[in-house]
Amino acid sequence: MISGSFYALLAGFLGAAASLSAKLSLGADYLKDMCEAGLKETTTCDWLHIPLRLLCGGLLFTCNAVMWTFFSKALRHCSSSARATVTTTASNFISSAVLGRMIFGETHAALWWVGISLTLCGLLVLHGSTPQTLPQEEGRKDK
Repeated sequence: MISGSFYALLAGFLGAAASLSAKLSLGADYLKDMCEAGLKETTTCDWLHIPLRLLCGGLLFTCNAVMWTFFSKALRHCSSSARATVTTTASNFISSAVLGRMIFGETHAALWWVGISLTLCGLLVLHGSTPQTLPQEEGRKDK
């Protein structure tokens, strides 16, 4: 059986993929520039970037739908909603950074890396703790 943390990691990655698709479909000629760099001709890319934008728009909605499905499964399988939410957020941040670097050549300031490091430390604390049962629940189980 797949754990809730794995679903949360997938949800975060799919959220980053949806953001990438939105940036490609609505951004300022990213697809046209990539097409011209890949095909080395401008006549084909004058019309080809339009279906590519539509494809990225469809991918945006698909990634979002699947992301919410995995996030719902993560909430169901994790011991706490905080664990699922923080894991998804950390996965989304890291995936966004990697995809932004690979596709657009983006870089992040040191303060961004400090922030993500603190998020990951909090994530480790959440995953390292064991869920506590309330004293009332223990008494009910004995009866």
